[in-house]
Amino acid sequence: MLLIQILSILGFLLSLYFFKVEFRLYHDKNYKATCDVNKKISCSKALLSKYNGILGIPNSLAGIFYYIILFSLAAYNIKFYIFPLVLLAFIGSIFLAYFSIIKLKTYCLVCNLIYLINLILFLSLII
Repeated sequence: MLLIQILSILGFLLSLYFFKVEFRLYHDKNYKATCDVNKKISCSKALLSKYNGILGIPNSLAGIFYYIILFSLAAYNIKFYIFPLVLLAFIGSIFLAYFSIIKLKTYCLVCNLIYLINLILFLSLII
């Protein structure tokens, strides 16, 4: 459970950073995010795309709440809900990686770190 808690904290911090970047992008047209390296490596392109969010909820905000819930479940050792949540996030990461790489033709550094966290979470539960 400690690994889940550590990865949840890392995922939370990355999601929080992503939320901050997204907020700045929408409120300051001159803002250039640190995670924007060039046209091919850009988190802004992913954040401003139509693939950022479900039902009007940005992925960054969903991630913040997801990692808080996952951390809490692990802290209280409530294993029953952890695997379905981790599986859902892992599948979501696969779809988002597809949209980012294939549809948007961009690599999002922060996104890829979150996908990696979700992959490690998933593998830690099935191995």
